[in-house]
Amino acid sequence: MARPTLLHVTQVAPYRDGPAGVHGVLDQSAVAVTQLAESAGLDGHRVTDVRRLGVDDLAAARVVALFTIGETPWSSEQRDVLLDGVRSGRTALVAIHSATDSCHGWDAYGRLVGARFAGHPWTRTCTLDVVDPGHPAVAHLGDTWSWHDEVYTFSDLRPDARVLLSARPSEFGSDPDPGGAPADGYPLAWCFTEGSGRVFSTSLGHFPHAWESPDYLRHLAGGLDWALARTDG
Repeated sequence: MARPTLLHVTQVAPYRDGPAGVHGVLDQSAVAVTQLAESAGLDGHRVTDVRRLGVDDLAAARVVALFTIGETPWSSEQRDVLLDGVRSGRTALVAIHSATDSCHGWDAYGRLVGARFAGHPWTRTCTLDVVDPGHPAVAHLGDTWSWHDEVYTFSDLRPDARVLLSARPSEFGSDPDPGGAPADGYPLAWCFTEGSGRVFSTSLGHFPHAWESPDYLRHLAGGLDWALARTDG
């Protein structure tokens, strides 16, 4: 019997108002996510252009992992299949790094990944707070995690999102966010249920060191396990 599949979508598409540029770690992420899929008993397949992805293959996927940016050219049928798959519990969704900066012309997408990218005003090493230490995506980190990355800010974070990691506003006191700092920190990873399905999202993973870091890979592996409902942590 064929094993269930994980589709890892690594498409960079233009924004509505210009090119999206390059994400240099996509090849690294493809290797790492394929290995995580293997460890989870899944067959990992990379998708570099959703226009070549069959609707039946999308419908059959047990997990869709998104490392996308720009206006990913999902067809209307693909959009319906992905939404139905997640909401029915047939498909788990894992959103990686810039996935929140995709599909700004698709209204339902922001809710599907949990928030909309609003900017990355800082790139630095900072102390992240582990907000929910019982979750398998962060249980290995202790109370705090010193990490170097782009620090994203978001709009429209779902009110039911379970925040797992956040950055302290005090880390950026000399370089404040023009949008104003949230009192409880900048959320950087979260999870939630959508209908009968599960979604895990992390905004981390911009730089090559992430894809060689055991802590970061365990972060993704724990998020994948949770999204697959293999743990209630």
